Amino acid sequence: MEKHLNILQNYFGYPSFRPGQAEVIDNIDQGKNTLAVMPTGGGKSLCYQVPGLAMNGTAIIISPLISLMKDQVDGLHGLGVTATYINSSISAAEQHQRLRDMQQNRYQFIYVAPERFESGSFIHALKQTNISLIAFDEAHCISQWGHDFRPSYRSIVPILKEIGGDPVIMALTATATPEVIEDIQTLLHIAPANTVHTGFERKNLSFFIEKGVNKTDYILSYLKKHQGEVGIIYAATRKQVEYVYDFLKEKGYAVSKYHGGLSEQERQAAQTAFIFDQSEIMVATTAFGMGIDKSNVRFIIHYAIPMNMESYYQEAGRAGRDGEPSNCVLLFSPQDIHTQKFLIEKSELDEEGMQREYQKLNKMVNYCRTQSCLNSYILNYFQFGSVAPSVSCGRCSNCLKQGEIVDITEEAQMILSCVKRMRERFGVVMTAKVLKGSKDKKLIQFGLTGLTTYGILAKYTEKEIIERIHFLIAEQYLSAEEGQFPVLQLNQKSMDILTGKQNVTMFIQDVPTAEKADYNADLFETLRQLRRTMSEQLELPPYVLFSDMTLKEMARYLPTNKEDFLRLKGVGQKKYELYGEAFLKAIADWKEKNPDFKAPTAIHFQSPKTRHVKEEEEDNRPSYQKSYELLQRGKSIREIAAIRDLKETTIESHLFQASQKGFNLNWELFFNNQEEEEILSTHEALDATGLKELKEALPEDFTYRKIKAVLVKNEKFGVKEG
Repeated sequence: MEKHLNILQNYFGYPSFRPGQAEVIDNIDQGKNTLAVMPTGGGKSLCYQVPGLAMNGTAIIISPLISLMKDQVDGLHGLGVTATYINSSISAAEQHQRLRDMQQNRYQFIYVAPERFESGSFIHALKQTNISLIAFDEAHCISQWGHDFRPSYRSIVPILKEIGGDPVIMALTATATPEVIEDIQTLLHIAPANTVHTGFERKNLSFFIEKGVNKTDYILSYLKKHQGEVGIIYAATRKQVEYVYDFLKEKGYAVSKYHGGLSEQERQAAQTAFIFDQSEIMVATTAFGMGIDKSNVRFIIHYAIPMNMESYYQEAGRAGRDGEPSNCVLLFSPQDIHTQKFLIEKSELDEEGMQREYQKLNKMVNYCRTQSCLNSYILNYFQFGSVAPSVSCGRCSNCLKQGEIVDITEEAQMILSCVKRMRERFGVVMTAKVLKGSKDKKLIQFGLTGLTTYGILAKYTEKEIIERIHFLIAEQYLSAEEGQFPVLQLNQKSMDILTGKQNVTMFIQDVPTAEKADYNADLFETLRQLRRTMSEQLELPPYVLFSDMTLKEMARYLPTNKEDFLRLKGVGQKKYELYGEAFLKAIADWKEKNPDFKAPTAIHFQSPKTRHVKEEEEDNRPSYQKSYELLQRGKSIREIAAIRDLKETTIESHLFQASQKGFNLNWELFFNNQEEEEILSTHEALDATGLKELKEALPEDFTYRKIKAVLVKNEKFGVKEG
């Protein structure tokens, strides 16, 4: 494992592996077919890049996404690694040349589309190539139960037998339900014990649901509070994309658009502008973003509800891939449900497939309407109830409750009364105009100005009235009939409000604001401009040079020499050799112009022992919580023990104690399902009272840590506080 750690540090600039990465790489090193289920941004690509660099031969990476291939190859080129891709975006002559080079073993990595395996010349070239490993990226595409099933993926499996050489196979995915995981394991002959599942939680992402708001006004407000941040706004249809794009363009924002109605040239130009930071905002349908490894996306806004949770979490997961705090906002309107139902009906699915999609859409709608933790809802969806709904993540809109609860019972009664007097024949806008007392000619034409409810909410703006109507619909206090022009209708809840049996409160949520920077923003911007200039000269995406996270580290600690620079997160020996001197010079020049600026005490540059003492002095959190949070940051038990200058058994007890206190612990770091069953059955058979008796009855490789973990999880062993 030491050689793999050296590669991680020298090429990628990370001091240690994230949860699950080391286990996946160790499996590959031992020749075991392996499945890695990790969240978007969880470091899946390193799971094949690190062993691919350590092994002799060529790693074949199968991906359904052309944009991902170019992105990954650019990143590897930026590290001085030989890599290429073979897909429909290059000419036949280029394909043949790359196949010849492949047979000469001139590449360490080759990215290919699944359709390549239908080509006889490609199969012939594979047979002549020394293959180190074969990786199925976006592996959920191979499963018929997956949300993005690709038959071409499935057809690869029998072809692999023709290639020979018995290369190790790995599969990687970020969105897989248990049935999809089982399907992948069966198809690729992966033992359950060789499945590494690190969970789906992204602790740097904050989820927000906004109901009944004017969507463009909300987006404008959000962008004003997050100036200079990069983000993607997803819409359900091309028409929505064009509308939002035109709106933001008119307001002066650097914005691009991407959807299937544009030419290939237009889409490529938009994608390039976004990747190279020439535009900060991308407005797109779900066709955009698959495999785009742009690490500095700070927010994802969904203009409309997606079709299912798999799509939503995958799209939201494109934010914060560098680990920095990022926001995922979903603007919910009941009308969006009808749009998604229409898209399902227009699909080529059979009746069974359509019913499955309707069920998934219902769960997506329930997510928008839940009052419990949004993060827990997502984790429960993928893990089938393994997270208690009452557990608070402390960062989603339902947990934060940042805003004001307002009683709008009286306004609700006026709105419902107006709908009733309009004989349930009109939609949201016309109802709002009547309540406002608008002079619109249509109101006179339909004889609505004489209603007793005409103008009774004149003190509100028409936009505010519309927001309240949308809120009543979202909370099902008012119904909206299906159709191209939804008509408002009363229901039983409406009658309860009108008769005074039901009160209505509305939570007016604050727009999330950007976190206060703990780095020098002026220097960060200077470094961003340098990165952009260098990226254009090198024809590489800016984040291939250094991520925003690394630039913030530079602007936080102001390194003055190579030694300090190499201690920054995301800086390895290779990147320093390629780009480091230019950034050190930029920092020195900035310091010369700002001689009074003092960098904060750089704990990051202190020794682990010194850092531990300082943290202990300043931090009065329980000891178990400190250990738990280091684990969540990707540290192993051994690393935590070294950082905190404690024994590994003490750290182990801290983590089990955290579990007993209600913190979510990823038990797969300690044992797999088969081991858990064996320990529990042996425990029950022995009626064991001590760990030693149980340990002696189990196989040798069942450590005390593994045994204790199983017993703690199943509440058969208590850990003393300390």
